[in-house]
Amino acid sequence: MYKVTNEAELIALGEKVGRLLEASDILILTGDLGTGKTTFTKGLAKGLDVEQMIKSPTYTIVREYEGRLPLYHLDVYRIGDDPDSIDLDTFLFGDGVTVIEWGEMVEDHLPDGYLKVELSLDGQGRQLKMTGNGTRYEKLLNELK
Repeated sequence: MYKVTNEAELIALGEKVGRLLEASDILILTGDLGTGKTTFTKGLAKGLDVEQMIKSPTYTIVREYEGRLPLYHLDVYRIGDDPDSIDLDTFLFGDGVTVIEWGEMVEDHLPDGYLKVELSLDGQGRQLKMTGNGTRYEKLLNELK
């Protein structure tokens, strides 16, 4: 469990994770509105050396960014129970890092290995619970410590 007290700390934690990411890594971000999913992704992008401004993909579903690795930032809230409405495989099996906000909605359609990041409010700050599904992500979490 990680605790952050402000936006800068949340971005710094995301950046630390981003520096450990490799091609084809998948992260799903879960949490209520306003818990910091996009802010955490800004940090991941910094760790991937993405220089573009990160924006929420709420209305576009997918935003792509170039860095050390491509970053595919998805928000699947609006596709609801119809994950086939976008070609997830294009992103999941590509050469970049895929980050899926509201990822719990498509969790049953993901490969076995991914990192789940659950964000929640904790007073004025945030709590992040990270769970590695598969050997690759368990190793990543050990490197993060």
